[in-house]
Amino acid sequence: MKLNVIDRVIGAVSPKAGAERAAWRSQYEAYRGNYDASDTGRLQSQWNTQNLSAEMTDRYERDTVRARARDLERNSDVMNSVLRAFKRNVIGGGLQVRITTGEPELDCELEHMWNQWCRRGNCDVTGQQSFVQIVRMCVQRKVADGGILVVKRYTSQGVLPFQIQVLEVDELDTTQIQPKKQGNKVAGGIEYNRWNRPEGYWIRQYSVDGYTLMKPVYLEAKDVIFYYTRKRPSQVREMSDLSPTLTRIKDMNEFMTAVTIKEKIAACLAVFIKRVNPSGPPGKGREARNGPSVQYEGKRVVPGMIMEMNMGDEAQMLNPTGQGTDATAFIKAQQRMISSANGLSYEATSRDMSETNYASARQSMIEDDLTYDEEKELLIECLLDEVYESFVISCWLKGVISPADFWEKKDRYLSHEWVIKPKRWIDPAKEANANATMLKTGQKTFQQICAENGRDWKKVVDEIEEACSYASEKGFDLMAMITGGPGEKEEEENNGKKANEK
Repeated sequence: MKLNVIDRVIGAVSPKAGAERAAWRSQYEAYRGNYDASDTGRLQSQWNTQNLSAEMTDRYERDTVRARARDLERNSDVMNSVLRAFKRNVIGGGLQVRITTGEPELDCELEHMWNQWCRRGNCDVTGQQSFVQIVRMCVQRKVADGGILVVKRYTSQGVLPFQIQVLEVDELDTTQIQPKKQGNKVAGGIEYNRWNRPEGYWIRQYSVDGYTLMKPVYLEAKDVIFYYTRKRPSQVREMSDLSPTLTRIKDMNEFMTAVTIKEKIAACLAVFIKRVNPSGPPGKGREARNGPSVQYEGKRVVPGMIMEMNMGDEAQMLNPTGQGTDATAFIKAQQRMISSANGLSYEATSRDMSETNYASARQSMIEDDLTYDEEKELLIECLLDEVYESFVISCWLKGVISPADFWEKKDRYLSHEWVIKPKRWIDPAKEANANATMLKTGQKTFQQICAENGRDWKKVVDEIEEACSYASEKGFDLMAMITGGPGEKEEEENNGKKANEK
């Protein structure tokens, strides 16, 4: 304990009083605690907290937070800027699967059937969305609502006996408390075993009028994909990803509404009539006037108007001189905080690039990609892989593919990779030169560069070979033109033999 000036003065005058003061201060600091964050004094008196499980923390606020997030999704431009940033960067221009079974003919058959199944009439039980559109919707609902349910349905409506049905998390029957299997427990409409592993989902059912609730339907966990982010070990259901920023987004909307009203009022023009001889009973100051007096009630100022006024009356303009509030700084600060809370840069959500150069834009994009990579990883492992594996099994069951050892070597026949279409380059010349340098120095392989550009490297090689063969038939060397080096004919003339015989 460090003594201050008062302690020293008291100790010099009365050592006993100084010792008592030091003892009481030491005890006070012990009560104060070792962490300022645990202080319960005046400044933190309103900070009330509890240590509860994730389900107990989220259970009573989950529906309210989700409803408010949907309200802002309908009415807030800032909210939609965040949602669209995730949707256009996690999925981008679409999804492509690269099948890697090791058998080219089988790969072609599966790829052809996959492209056919992804059409809206084949993959969606409602027949209204293609597979890419469904995935985009799932990403948006996961960010706004916190999660979404994708149910595997086995029907005869499409090219395969397998389709998917998308359900909102509202469809989980939270009133169900009786488990189907003895020894299990039900929380939030989901049935868990003793290890908190989902074994089934209780889905609400409605009558024809849409209001009367009926007995819920039990779906086994193997047929349901619950796409959400788990942040705590005790968490069993979703919570909106935007819950930390909803209040700030709402404050921005209210602030902009107030600024808009203020600017509208400041833009108004009013006219007051100043009368030298106000109307009143006859007396001093009253002058005679020929004809009836002009009344101003209900009159408006319109362009090009000409109006005769009473004698001595004067029109005075009231034009508010106050300058409009500059909300730019406040809005930028708020949006930066909203973006950073979601792992994004200000430019990614506002689309404002006025304060960036190539280096800063590139750095922001790299950091944003790390956030999107987390979402892509969850999307692929939780949703896309399981849908594709069910698709391949359905192809085998229907006879589209017929390997005899399918179940013995299932991992081989289910092998695949997801390729997401790349983003556009900020500076194509710099990006291309960087890729060329990294390829020459071995920092990247040809396969990696093709994957980053959303292409299958084998298809790229096949296309180059096809183009070179066609160009050779027409009499010129395409590769020499692309690389800028000497062609095959020039090397023959210079060396007297073909380049490949050296």
